[in-house]
Amino acid sequence: MDSTGAARPLSIIREPKVFLVGRQVTDPGAIEGFLAVHELTWTTDTEVGAEALAEMAGRLCYLSYGKGRRTNREFLDHLIEVGHGSVLEHAVWSFVITGVSRSLTHELVRHRAGWAYSQLSQRYVNESESPYVEPDVIADDPALHAIWTGAVNEARSAYDRLVAGLERHYADEPDATLRRKLARQAARSVLPNATETRIFVTANARALRHFIEMRGSAAADVEIRKVALQLLDLMRQESPALFSDYERVPLPDGGEAVRTIHPKV
Repeated sequence: MDSTGAARPLSIIREPKVFLVGRQVTDPGAIEGFLAVHELTWTTDTEVGAEALAEMAGRLCYLSYGKGRRTNREFLDHLIEVGHGSVLEHAVWSFVITGVSRSLTHELVRHRAGWAYSQLSQRYVNESESPYVEPDVIADDPALHAIWTGAVNEARSAYDRLVAGLERHYADEPDATLRRKLARQAARSVLPNATETRIFVTANARALRHFIEMRGSAAADVEIRKVALQLLDLMRQESPALFSDYERVPLPDGGEAVRTIHPKV
């Protein structure tokens, strides 16, 4: 309800958004210092910091600075081909993911190794105006859509009434911020998994490859597959040397999935 007591329109989201917000840079002076101390010479032809760092780390393993495969792409292609995935853990990016449901983030945060997360807090943020993420299969069927919107609106109304009642319950608490937090943390229990959330994530290349393979597969949940496909598109452009072995493949239902000739690197 708004301040007049009228029902607020239900805001529905059907497509997630992924924003690449952070990437690595190298320190040329420090790299040259390391090479000089150990009487080594090496240059790389990539301008992508993460690719340069992955190459530098891999060459340290073999002490192959200035030797063997000359280009960054050749070197990283070989690492991926032989499955030397640990080197890819030195390449790191940060993303903001929005327009996704709590159902999705429950799955996303199961990816632990190589990931860091900071998610919108329902204890501090008022969810009265939150959008909701509707699955395509429900949105495409008018009868199912009506059931879904009815259930979501009931939950929204219950949340508003609970917040109001809980704020009265905690009226003796002098700290207004704490009073609101106490009310919202209890009231959120009625919110559905469809509630939209936002999450900031940082992940290394190996972890991203694993996520894209698992969650971009035909067997994955449709919503998280959309995120995996967006991540793939971003990373193929951002770091072709580390992600170009992936491709989109069509599915019988009209959707798409991910395929690679180098799985489980």
